[in-house]
Order: sequence, then structure tokens, then C-alpha cells
Amino acid sequence: MVGGMRRGSLPEPCSVTGTRGPTTITTSMSTPAGEAAGAGTPEAAAPFSADWKERILVPVAAAGVVGAGFGLLSRHRARLGALRAAATYAANLSIVAGCYGGARELARDARATTTDDLMNSVVGGLASGAVLGRIQGGHFGAVKYAVTLAVAGTAMDYAAMKLSPQWCDWKEHLSASMKEWFTVPDWSPIQVLDEEALAKKREREEMVFGQRERLRALSKLNEEEP
Repeated sequence: MVGGMRRGSLPEPCSVTGTRGPTTITTSMSTPAGEAAGAGTPEAAAPFSADWKERILVPVAAAGVVGAGFGLLSRHRARLGALRAAATYAANLSIVAGCYGGARELARDARATTTDDLMNSVVGGLASGAVLGRIQGGHFGAVKYAVTLAVAGTAMDYAAMKLSPQWCDWKEHLSASMKEWFTVPDWSPIQVLDEEALAKKREREEMVFGQRERLRALSKLNEEEP
């Protein structure tokens, strides 16, 4: 009996090495199935603050611009004035977009899903529409705003998801066009050098500097000679 083991208890798995000197006993605890590192672990969802600028701030800014345009074209412009009407519409639409975007991202974080899950848009639209509608028009307004914002928000997110590849291609094409447009011509005295050209330029400068140092050292030696 090793270590006063009680009768009926299961011994722990161990390995005994029979070398000279004291006996070495190495105990290795078995790892339960399913608890291995990385075994069956789903990919962690992106945190709430991972892309909040693109998913919340950009739509809020776009909604403000669209709202200002609607305010300038609205029939209330004559009564409120162009500037006040534009600011009012821009603020209201920005508030709606911010509430919807925040509720949608909170739903995505709570459900631990990806950004292409439209159920987050439905949940975010229902929640934000219910809150804004309750403030504006009571219980009936809450139901009306919730359904409207859920349908409109889900439709816009679906359209944005389908148009995302074309948008990325257009941005790349625009970036390439702007880069070509801003390219400095060859005859310009001011040139924008790439890494290879910069490396060659540094090499030439170091060579010229080394030649100057050698000439300076030779001139000093000539002066020191009697």
C-alpha cells in the first residue's frame, strides 16, 4: 500500500522509473474529453467596439447629411427657415440612425453572431423603434415605429450587404484613379520615390559621403607631412 491509500479507492495513473537512488514517481492527471484546448470551441464573435465606427458613426453621419437635404427641400422650410429646417431634420434622422445602429450592435454582441445576421437588424429595429415610438406617440406609436424601423432597417442592411462587393470594387477603382491622377510627372523636379528608389538614393548618398571623407582624410595627411 503506497502513501496509506484507503481500500476501495482507485489509484491515480502514475509511472515509476526503476533507476538507482530514490524512486521517481510521476503522476499525470488525465484530461476529461472535450476539455482539451481548442477542442470544439466556436470562433469568438467580434466585440461590440470592434467596428463601431463603421457600423454606427458612419450611418449616423450619412443620416445627418440625408436629413439636412430633406430639410432644405421640405415644406416646413418657409416657416422654420432653411437652416433651422435642415438642422432639425438632420438631428432627428441622426438620432434614429444612432439608436437603431446601437441597438443592432448590442443585439449582435448579446447573441454572439456575425455582422451578416439579419436577425440582429430585426431585433435592433424593434427595440429602438419601440423606445422612440413610445416617446413620440404612446403605445400605438411604439408598435408603429417598432415595425416600421425593423422593416426599413432590415431592408437597408440587406441591400448594403448585397452591394458591399460592388462598393469595395468602386472604392479600389477610385483609389487607383486618384493615385494615377496625383502622380507626379517625370519632368517635375519634385519626385515621389518608392522604397527601391529611396534605397538606391541612400546608397548613392552614402557612396558620395564616403568619397568625401576619404578625400578629406587624404588632404589632412598631405597637410601634416613636412
